[in-house]
This record gives sequence, C-alpha cells and structure tokens, in this order.
Amino acid sequence: MRILLAGIGADMQAYAGLAALLEEQFDAALRHQGPRLGDIAEKITGMVAEADARRIQRVALSQHLNGANGTMAQAFALLKPAAREKMEADWLALEALVIECKRLSKRNADLLVEQHGIMQRVLHGEEHTYEPI
Repeated sequence: MRILLAGIGADMQAYAGLAALLEEQFDAALRHQGPRLGDIAEKITGMVAEADARRIQRVALSQHLNGANGTMAQAFALLKPAAREKMEADWLALEALVIECKRLSKRNADLLVEQHGIMQRVLHGEEHTYEPI
C-alpha cells in the first residue's frame, strides 16, 4: 500500500513538471527553436515513460490488493478514513493534472502541425496555385 500511495505522490510531482515542460515546448515552438524543441522532447519522453511505469506498477499493486479486477477505489477503501480521504483527494488532483497535460500536449501538437503545414506551403507552394480556372 505504501508503494501504491508513494507512486501517486510521485506522479503528482511528475505531472506538474510535465506541465511546465509542455509550456516550455510551446514557447520553443513559437520561437522556432528546433534544438531546444529536441531537448524538451527528450525530457518529455523520459517523464512519460517513468509515469507509465508507475501506472503499470499501480495497476499491479491494486490487483494484488483486490484481485484481478481491483480498482483504485477498492484500494483506497482499505485505508483508514482520514488516509482514504487524503488519497482520494490526491487521486482527483492527479486526474486533473493528467487532463491539463493532455490539453497542453494537444495545443502544442496543433501548433507544430500548423507550423509544418505553413512551411510546406512556403517551400512547395499551394497544390492548386497554378491550376487553370
């Protein structure tokens, strides 16, 4: 149970850091800073891999505590009321951080795709620019 709870705390810190990196990524994309974007992407990839490893561990621990279909709610139910309330609040906060990181990631991806499209049009022209009317 301690490992399960510690993982949630680690994820809360990691997702807060991930949100900050996603903001840096957006800034680098706006400024067309390719090398900086690469560095940030490496950091993001590492953080996401670590968070996914904790998620896999969390699922395994929850199943160990509550059987093959064990859920986090069932794991929290094993705690004393005060500890359960804190962990449920932390879990909701973690969910909110994950949702925010997904939003920031989509925003950044949309910007990068738009920039790529613009560069393609600048370099190669519009498909139909010289088509007869």
